[in-house]
Amino acid sequence: MLKRHARAACTALAAAGLLLAGTGGATADPAPAVPSAAAALRTADAAPELLAAMQRDLGLTPTQAKARLAHEAEAGATAARLRDRLGAAFAGAWVDGADSAVLTVATTRAADTAAIRATGARAKLVSRTLADLDGARAALDRAAGPATPVRYVDPRTNTLVVEEAEAGAAARLLAATGTDAALVTVVRTAEAPRPLYDLRGGDAYYMNGSGRCSVGFPVTKGTVNGFATAGHCGRAGTTTTGFNQVAQGSFQASVFPGNDMAWVAANANWSSTPYVKGSGGANVQVAGSVLQPVGASVCRSGSTTGWHCGTIQQHNTSVTYPEGTISGVTRTTVCAEPGDSGGSYISGSQAQGVTSGGSGNCSSGGTTFFQPLNPILSAYGLTLKVSGSDPGPGPGPGEPEPGGTWKAGSVYAAGATVTYGGSTYRCIQGHQAQTGWEPPNVPALWQRV
Repeated sequence: MLKRHARAACTALAAAGLLLAGTGGATADPAPAVPSAAAALRTADAAPELLAAMQRDLGLTPTQAKARLAHEAEAGATAARLRDRLGAAFAGAWVDGADSAVLTVATTRAADTAAIRATGARAKLVSRTLADLDGARAALDRAAGPATPVRYVDPRTNTLVVEEAEAGAAARLLAATGTDAALVTVVRTAEAPRPLYDLRGGDAYYMNGSGRCSVGFPVTKGTVNGFATAGHCGRAGTTTTGFNQVAQGSFQASVFPGNDMAWVAANANWSSTPYVKGSGGANVQVAGSVLQPVGASVCRSGSTTGWHCGTIQQHNTSVTYPEGTISGVTRTTVCAEPGDSGGSYISGSQAQGVTSGGSGNCSSGGTTFFQPLNPILSAYGLTLKVSGSDPGPGPGPGEPEPGGTWKAGSVYAAGATVTYGGSTYRCIQGHQAQTGWEPPNVPALWQRV
């Protein structure tokens, strides 16, 4: 499936673009060469420490680890295009296989299956749309308590999963909200998710000289350096010291519960870097913030347990902690422990989010949730610190700037539209724009309309 797709990424994506746009057999001038999704997201530049952790935690060979990152980048772009094409009928997408070579896309409309298969993906016909299941989950969130701590949509089973900590809790929640039991799969759990309070990405910092959390991702806001982290680690005004116990800065804004997001502005002694702390303290480069699909590999850096990897289980999950419910987090198989809160989640070179909470530990395993990073960047007007990238050739001598509404530094959600060079483009994968990622250059992120 995606093995073929990955080997001929540009050809397959170009063919899929013609099919999904409904252009039929019309001829056109040859399009200029554009990078594949794997090239745009720089999967070939993955740090050896990241690849080694993937091999250790996911049981991969070196070849599988490298192939997995490339396949996941291509799968994310293909799934995003199909989500845009299928509209309301879209019912989710996920990758499978040791090297993520198989992408499956679900739809409620039988007529879509041929278009899905034409991209190299598997098609699955289901009865419920992703929007329907997300709507049911949102209704449960308003009434959920600690007895039903986790709720998420599972695209593989096309159901809404409710975890219950005591027998009958899910049934009572469904009855209280009038939710159709046919939509729901109930899973019994002994886990009790909680924020991991005991307080470069992954480095320790201390709040008001006591509790410890972990740096998420270094950012800038104008000329101010700082970092994104978890909201439960501190409130606006909370002061911080760094891993070395030197005065560092203070929380500027924080949300928890509801979401789990915050940012800290550092003083002039601290500078933001485009790195996450990897295995053995080595630097892992951050090149962007494209959220990866369900099934993709992801690694986490934290000040308690260091560097661990796993996979993305579900996006847009709701979790009820003792302090309240947070929504829109991502559920993963990566382990974590107290003090890892706020730390970095990264897939390849792409920043994913900051550690929120979870259950279990890194001895016996567990489930951990992260707050996606792009909403933090957008909410607070932050710019992710990224490693240098090739900005491309740009306009030739005497040529005008392309112009339009697209702007480097802006955070674009899937579905957002911009103009650039006289054309309109729709965002198909959420990300923070940067020089070199202009819409015509990255079909993995933008679809011309």
